[in-house]
This record gives sequence, structure tokens and C-alpha cells, in this order.
Amino acid sequence: MRAAPSPLDQPFSVYLDLVRFMAALAVVAMHVRQFGLVEAPGADLLTMFGREAVMAFFVLSGFVIAYTTEQRRPSARDYALARAARIYSVALPVLLLAFACASLVHGHLMTGMGMHYQLAKPWFYIPFHLLFLGDLWSLAEVPPWLGPWWSLNYEVWYYVLFGVACYVRGPWRLPALGLVLAVMGVKLWLLLPVWLAGVALYHWQARHTLPCALARLGWIASLVLLVLYEASGIEETLRAAGRASWLGQAFVLGNADRFLSDYVFGLIVCLNFACARFARFDALLRVAPPIRLLASYTLTLYLSHALVLIAWPALYPHDPGSMADLLALGLAVAAATAVLGMLTEQRKDVFRRLLARLAAAVWRPARLAPACATTAAPIKEKQDEV
Repeated sequence: MRAAPSPLDQPFSVYLDLVRFMAALAVVAMHVRQFGLVEAPGADLLTMFGREAVMAFFVLSGFVIAYTTEQRRPSARDYALARAARIYSVALPVLLLAFACASLVHGHLMTGMGMHYQLAKPWFYIPFHLLFLGDLWSLAEVPPWLGPWWSLNYEVWYYVLFGVACYVRGPWRLPALGLVLAVMGVKLWLLLPVWLAGVALYHWQARHTLPCALARLGWIASLVLLVLYEASGIEETLRAAGRASWLGQAFVLGNADRFLSDYVFGLIVCLNFACARFARFDALLRVAPPIRLLASYTLTLYLSHALVLIAWPALYPHDPGSMADLLALGLAVAAATAVLGMLTEQRKDVFRRLLARLAAAVWRPARLAPACATTAAPIKEKQDEV
């Protein structure tokens, strides 16, 4: 009997890290253009993959959460601590910094970023955002200067739902799942299939193989499909169809109004990942250290870059047509990410220990393997970086 393939080999792990960092850069590029910080021929191309990058994050997140849960088999406590440390090590400091910056620079808030009512009630809105309640049902709230926060409002609740599915046992499981889904609301339901596609992809590729030649051909095909997806204008067509549907008419969909195109793009991402898994991109191992280093700052870059982009015009007479100014802006984003990352994302183990001490006082359950784990043997642990 042929042995089952390793669920996550090193070349594929490095590939996922590379995709994660490139997706964060795509979001930064989109916002540089949207904030009017670059004016040049072809500048609109910078916005092409911003939304798609977030959907790639969702697929990747579902994949890695499924991987770590099945292979490491953490207890419910360990699962919750790992997720909380990963998110709050960056989200809490960046959120506090955003409120501080927005309070100091009222006059330079950019279009769509004016959240004066939140600044007047930080005692309410800071805990509100730390619970990631901003996109439940009809709500549409992000912190001042932190537009990218919206995706965390989705992803964190997917963590909660997955945790309930894995760790709640017996007759309480279905009511608990129903309660979480009821809290989440329509918008989060609509993008949940994109995240779950990553979970399904993990379980598929952990049990199947593709010939290397076919995998490489499929990987190239996924890139061709990506180009056709962007060039065809199908996103706007599907977005209009979603808005015209009964869901779009009955509910304010907000950030989920592109759910139909998100499904299409999510399938392309799944095809890309599935083929990359077996394409033997061993050459990536030669540059694995810098890729992993850059990827380890992804969440910091994703969340904090908007702070720099918004504050920059208030601090520097930026010329959108100057390549030198654009380079200086890029260096400012990189420097801010490096400094914040060293204090936050690179210290998530410290946050985890602090959270563990708090949890130890109130939560002492027996250590149980997750209900969603299989009997697959654990393999070498991958750093949880999604």
C-alpha cells in the first residue's frame, strides 16, 4: 500500500509564505492608489488584486487552521490561546495606535476614514473592535485609519465557528454552531465558503497526489485563469448580479457584496494551491529564509500600512507624481512594519504566555483532542503564521 503524502512539505510551505507576503503587498499597493498617493500612467493597475488578496488570505487561513488542528491536535484551550495570541499580538497595539493617531491628526483624516464619533467614545469602540463585532449583520464599522480591519471581523468569527465545530461535543454541538452562526449574520455567512474552501483543500491534498507534470501544468493554468478573471471584467458583472439578487435586495451586504466573484476567485486560488502542492518547487528552498522572514511580518504590514499612508501627507509634502516620494513612502511603510513587527508579531509567544496565565485562573478543562482531528500521525510542526 502506498504511503499517504505528507500534508505539508517544505517547498509548499515556503510557497504559501511567499503568497501570503505578496498578497499583503497587493493590499498595500491598492491603498496607495486609492488614497491618491500615486499618479502615473497605469497606476490603476495597482488596485487589481487588492480584494483578491484578501480572499487568498481567507483560503490560506482555512488551510493552515485545518492543518494545525489536525496535525498538532491542540486542546480547546491551546487552540483558543494560539488564535488569540496570533491576532491580539498585532491587533491590540495597532488599534490603540490608530486611535491615538486619529485623535492627534483630526484635520488630515482621509475620505472615508473620518470616525470622529468613535474617537469620542474610545471606552466603547476599542472593546467593540477587539471583539471584532464590526460586520455582524447590518453593522459596518472599522476603527479609525484601519480600513483593512474589516477582514478580521470575518476571519476571527470563522476561527470561533471552527473551534466550536472541533471542540464542542455531544448534544451541545449543533446548538452551539447555530448560536455562532446566528451571531455572525448574512455577510459573514456569504464569505464563509471561501474560508472553508481552504479547509476542504487541506483535507483533499493530504490524501491525494498529482503527478508533478500535471501539477505544474495546472499551476500555470491557474495563473492564466487569474489573468482572464481580471481582464474579462467578470468581477463587476458578478458583483452587480450579487447586488441584484434577493440577498442584495434584502440585506446590506457591505464588504460581502462581491461574494459571487469571491467564490470564483477562491476556486482559482484552490486550484493554484492544489497544483503548487505537488509541483515540486524545490528551488524555493534556496530563498526560504528571507521569504519566511518577510512572511513573519505579514499581519503587521497588512494592518499597520494604512496608518502610514494616511499620516504621510500630514507629515510630508508628498507629490503623487514623484517616484522619489513614492519610494520614500514605501520605505516609511517598511520601517513602520519592521519596528511594529518586532514589538508585536515577533513577540506573539510573549502574548501567548500572558494570555495563558490569565486563562489558567478561570479555565482548567481536561486536555481533549479536537473532534475534527483524524488519526493521521503528526508531522513536523509548521509555524502558525496566518
